[in-house]
Amino acid sequence: MKIAVAGTGYVGLVAGVCFADVGHQVICVDIDENKVQMMKKGISPIYESGLEELMQKNYSGGRLTYTTDYTKAYKDADVIFIGVGTPEQPDGSANLSYIATVARQIAESIEKDCLVVVKSTVPVGTNDKVEQFIYDFLPHEGGEYTGNGLGYGKEIRVEVASNPEFLAQGTAVRDTLQAARIIIGTESKWAEEKLMKIYEPFKIPIVSVSRRSAEMIKYASNDFLALKISYMNDIANLCELVGSDIQEVARGMSFDERIGDRFLNAGIGYGGSCFPKDTKALEYLAKQNGYELKIVKAAIDVNNRQKTILYKKASTRLITFNGLKVAVLGLTFKPGTDDLRESPSLDNVPLLLEQGADIFAFDPVGADNFKRIYPEGKNGNGSITYVQNVESALDGANACFIFTEWGEIKSILPKDYKKLMRTPLVYDGRNIYGVEDMENVGVEYYSIGRNASSQKNSHRDSNQAHALV
Repeated sequence: MKIAVAGTGYVGLVAGVCFADVGHQVICVDIDENKVQMMKKGISPIYESGLEELMQKNYSGGRLTYTTDYTKAYKDADVIFIGVGTPEQPDGSANLSYIATVARQIAESIEKDCLVVVKSTVPVGTNDKVEQFIYDFLPHEGGEYTGNGLGYGKEIRVEVASNPEFLAQGTAVRDTLQAARIIIGTESKWAEEKLMKIYEPFKIPIVSVSRRSAEMIKYASNDFLALKISYMNDIANLCELVGSDIQEVARGMSFDERIGDRFLNAGIGYGGSCFPKDTKALEYLAKQNGYELKIVKAAIDVNNRQKTILYKKASTRLITFNGLKVAVLGLTFKPGTDDLRESPSLDNVPLLLEQGADIFAFDPVGADNFKRIYPEGKNGNGSITYVQNVESALDGANACFIFTEWGEIKSILPKDYKKLMRTPLVYDGRNIYGVEDMENVGVEYYSIGRNASSQKNSHRDSNQAHALV
């Protein structure tokens, strides 16, 4: 099937490459000519495991190409997927201007029956508006828009379907090719059958629902996971106060099949392009409809508070950060990606700089992106230096903050902090190390939801715990 994909970010590019990999003829559209030329050379504009290999394989195989010429891409496509961004606006609502631009381009370009599929995350009801918007800009030659999913202009049939993505950055290719399920939202058998045919080679369960239900499934799923993370962070903060260990608590909870073992790790909050944006968007949607989503609002509040919890602990411990060398380990919101969106580093680094800290930052893939926000050298009252390895960041440091659990960081042993740092004072936002392991080698160690007293009897590993069940 001939597929055009609008947008070559995480959603559009990964979808297009994976469609090509299962045998479809795919053309990806982007407005940036430099980006297009880079992709034609097999270079991915985003850091994503396994993506470049599939780009090169399918481009050389003739199933995948890239262009800035949207008219050429859309005019004879059987299906057009929209995968452009829907960034958060100041009030929490989704910015749909990129969706509208693509919708108008589609209307002015198509020359045959076409199914338009929105993969971008959009508020419930948006696809209805997109369909009407496309019809509004079709070159009319008679016919009327029926309002039930069938638009006519030039005697062309155009329908919009919803097909939200559920990929995670860092594992996006795997999440697409080996998804737990595929959600399609349609208003006619014609659209449903087209999408079924596209996804048939994936051999993944398909859940077919209405358009509005598909839109809601995306938000409900992401917000549920955000709730789970925020709940565990809230419990972790209480654990510190009462002398419990959040990791032991999480392990005990995980055996309950109603709860499961995923998204139970406490830390310094969620980030990225999805959870923060989607929780705020759903809260905004509820307000617009006269309803308050109290649980979602609580998750947002907990997450906002959690991101700087270690900075506040450090501020209580230290007189000042002024003139201190502070190691910052990890800049991206999670390992496996170069994405900084809503990363805890973006909340903590400016606070440290404002207090006059001299930051030495390490991240294996995110440093270049961070430099665009905070150039190397003097920044306000402090300064920032980007280093090539963890050891350089730690050497002579007065304090250390761990924001991302990269493998390069996890490989550093507790004794290395003691050996390298001038003052072995470590604030671990990802609970990488055991409390006693750090304290036994002379490191003053602060983490999330744990303290020394709660660790004294914590010598059983998970296998021993399993044996007791």
